[in-house]
Amino acid sequence: MANSPTATSILRIGSRGSPLALAQAREVQSRLAEACGLAPERIEIKTIRTSGDMIQDRPLAEAGGKGLFTKEIEEALLSGGIDLAVHSSKDMPTVLPAGLVLSAFLPREDARDAFISSRAKSLRELPHGAVVGTASLRRQALLKRLRPDLGIVPLRGNVETRLRKIENGDADATVLALAGLKRLGLIAAATAVLDLDDFLPAVGQGAIGIETREDDGRTRALVDAINDADTATALAAERAFLAVLDGSCRTPIAGYARVRAGTLRFRGLIAKTDGSEALDVLREGMRDDASALGADAGRELRSRAGPGFFERT
Repeated sequence: MANSPTATSILRIGSRGSPLALAQAREVQSRLAEACGLAPERIEIKTIRTSGDMIQDRPLAEAGGKGLFTKEIEEALLSGGIDLAVHSSKDMPTVLPAGLVLSAFLPREDARDAFISSRAKSLRELPHGAVVGTASLRRQALLKRLRPDLGIVPLRGNVETRLRKIENGDADATVLALAGLKRLGLIAAATAVLDLDDFLPAVGQGAIGIETREDDGRTRALVDAINDADTATALAAERAFLAVLDGSCRTPIAGYARVRAGTLRFRGLIAKTDGSEALDVLREGMRDDASALGADAGRELRSRAGPGFFERT
């Protein structure tokens, strides 16, 4: 449950109302309270229903893309109804509304995807022609790239709903973010963890982002106390890559950056939705050049792909 508003609240967090979103908001609440020497109850969590939560009858790619999970929360932020917004970074559009900025990121959880099935111990062991449920075009493309024989059906809803649908036989398997399972205490549901080399994650996967008003120096200073510099650097590269490709959930795009000892290593990928073709790119350089490295990787893939690569197949 979200916090009840109190007269002594000094910060208001805006979050979606799903169990995973609230778990992420509570993690931000706890870290902020500890860093700022506050009682957690002085940081209120306000739940906001988004268009993405309300649209369940069709793929989000057909309804407007990633911004559907952030629109109403960002409106509350701009109007002053909340002081900061907590998001799954992979849900964030590359261009934010004027006046808003991503001010901080928590330390990144495991960015890999998890394979979930009661019919097979791994993706490779699924029977020929098995059906996998996913609403992600990235996951669809990577699944079809590895197993062209698989059938793909839409599978929407929060993590618990999708797990229940698999238990009920709506599909033979699904793929979910490992980070979400961990944050919900549902890691036991993962049948296998997919290797990064075969199944590159979505840009921002596993990273909790904190959005604020650009001119709100007080809140920005508070959230800066819990910012993880390595995650912020990795996300700068990934989001720059996505921005160059004009990425949204309409196109299968993957990207993952890691920072070690001052060096950033980034790998990006684009694919056709049927998995018939994929192009990838690798960049390595100094962490201070994160955005430039990501953008350069995006330009290379855009040039190599040529016109028509992202047409639906």
